[in-house]
Amino acid sequence: MKALLLLLLRLSTGLLLVAWGLVKIGAPTAATKVSDHYYSGMLSADALQLPLGVAEVFVGLLVCLGLARKFVYPIQAAVLVFGALAIWRYILDPLGLYLLTEETRQLLFFPSFCVAVASLILLAFKEDDALSLDRKLGLKF
Repeated sequence: MKALLLLLLRLSTGLLLVAWGLVKIGAPTAATKVSDHYYSGMLSADALQLPLGVAEVFVGLLVCLGLARKFVYPIQAAVLVFGALAIWRYILDPLGLYLLTEETRQLLFFPSFCVAVASLILLAFKEDDALSLDRKLGLKF
């Protein structure tokens, strides 16, 4: 059961990276607007969207497959934890009760916290991930 749940965590968090990477590749203006509005313009340069998107899709696919987990799990965790930290106000006050206003509240950002924690769980239980491809192939990533 633990291995199946870890597989589902891998798939859900990895597919999130794939989805965001595809947004950067296919709709770089939308990705830039999100970065400008919620992440203080960090990584907003148009020229960065394609390489960041390709890298994000690549890492997401490796996470889904369970390949090179030693390398891609920390990268995924860094991306997802950084993303959650950048929107901390929305996570601490999703209903706009004390940090935000009714106009700026955004309940849909709260799952960023859950996804960040899920990526840390994958790191913590990497040895229990019996259904990963690198484990099945006997690779020591």
